[in-house]
Amino acid sequence: MKKILYILLVTIVFSACSEYQKALKNDDVKIKYDLASKLYEEGIQENKKSKLKKAIQLYEQILPQYRGKPQGEKISYEYANAFYELGAYYDSSYQFERFSKAYPQSEKAEEAFFKSAKSDYHISPRYTLDQTETNKAIGKFQEYITLYPDGENIGEANQLSAELREKLELKEYEIAKLYHHREEYKPAIEAFNNFIEANPGSKYREKAYFYKMESAYLLAINSYAYLVPERLETAKVYYENYKKYFPSGELNEDANIIIQDINTRLENNNS
Repeated sequence: MKKILYILLVTIVFSACSEYQKALKNDDVKIKYDLASKLYEEGIQENKKSKLKKAIQLYEQILPQYRGKPQGEKISYEYANAFYELGAYYDSSYQFERFSKAYPQSEKAEEAFFKSAKSDYHISPRYTLDQTETNKAIGKFQEYITLYPDGENIGEANQLSAELREKLELKEYEIAKLYHHREEYKPAIEAFNNFIEANPGSKYREKAYFYKMESAYLLAINSYAYLVPERLETAKVYYENYKKYFPSGELNEDANIIIQDINTRLENNNS
């Protein structure tokens, strides 16, 4: 019995492969279309990547012939979505974008626009690398939010966009902090200042205020003697700014140690 079942299974598999190979070589676009649709549906339902890949190959052969025809919309969407389900996000981003432009009135237009943006979200690299794709995804999410303010994906669009913005904030903050660690205090102060102005709601804001103050302090005490008092006064102003916004901040203890030294140095200079 087991042997018979095995033979039947092998026969079915080879039959399916044979059907697919014949369709690939067949000039009849209807045959390709029917099989591609079948493979796509089965691939989605069964989560079978192999079937989605086959559907893509068939769709690639017939897309040009169906452009402008009623079936073209269905093919274009399924072609893009097959890439998306496979995790081929560069392809799905591009294909969903094309679909949105070609079929703006489609009932799938909103979903396609969102998935194009989400594809770019998946492409976005870690914060240490170039963030071109991150900015692209944020732009698409913002456009989606503008076009579909009541869209079914609006909550996720806002959430993913905020996540990407935080990644950009982290990159900008780490660049400023790198100047600080390299003891390049003037560029550090400028970079932290730019960060503070550009990111008013950032979770890195307290640290940016603190390290801006500490950079000014370290710049002052490592300066020529005639520059020290003026630069200490500047660091003192930055300390007061830090305390204004973060009176109970996590870095208060370190900030208080620095201001005590600043005040001591200024008193000694005036005496």
